[in-house]
Amino acid sequence: MTAEFTTLVVVFKTLTLVLGGVITYFAFKAYRRTRARALAALSVGFAIVTFGSLLAGAAHQGFGLDSDTVLLIESVLTAVGFGVITYSLYAD
Repeated sequence: MTAEFTTLVVVFKTLTLVLGGVITYFAFKAYRRTRARALAALSVGFAIVTFGSLLAGAAHQGFGLDSDTVLLIESVLTAVGFGVITYSLYAD
């Protein structure tokens, strides 16, 4: 991987972390205001997806895990997060 490519990945992972954090914050804030379980699940789902991106970046940059393992970690957490988000759309 070239240095320019690595820099781009770090920039976009940081953007994902910031935007995911903002979405999670507003979903949680809406949950606290309404106490709607669906909004709680929505905030948890976005938090999992965001955490997956953060964890994958940290695993690769900080711990030197190979790209295949990092991709698996991120994919599993993204799938779990989207599963929770899907649940939130059907929760009462």
